[in-house]
Amino acid sequence: MRNEEMKRPKVPETLLPKALLPKAEEQLCFAIYSAGHAFTRLYRSVLADLGLTYPQYLVMLVLWDRDAIPVRAIGERLMLDSGTLTPLLKRLESVGLIRRERDRKDERQVRVHLTEAGRALSERARGVPARMACAIGGSPDQAGRLADDLRALRAALLKAADEPG
Repeated sequence: MRNEEMKRPKVPETLLPKALLPKAEEQLCFAIYSAGHAFTRLYRSVLADLGLTYPQYLVMLVLWDRDAIPVRAIGERLMLDSGTLTPLLKRLESVGLIRRERDRKDERQVRVHLTEAGRALSERARGVPARMACAIGGSPDQAGRLADDLRALRAALLKAADEPG
């Protein structure tokens, strides 16, 4: 413990002014958290026609962008660990959208490939981003700017989390 911290008296939380104790719904973190839930709820109805859950849709987006990639690369792009990703891939494989194969050059790696059905689904999914932009009451450009702002926020938060206290 540093000297300044040892000298500074601890103030019981009950004595802090109300201004320092905002309500949960007034917090930026809660706004993002609850918006995430609302997005997931909307995606559930939008993606029902495709037979995908939101996490499955994210995996398919990665594969539509670049087919035949290692499982590890999918996890890195989506910030998912293998314990979360493996069941998603198993489900997508069971419905015939992908296939997993050991890499011939490095058998430690498993590559994920789109099937014909998986490639065909991309055509049906093309309207999803526009439907989401419409649902938030803006244009695709506005949705893009909001996404850019959120990516910048995520980067700042990750950087702050990695910095020593």
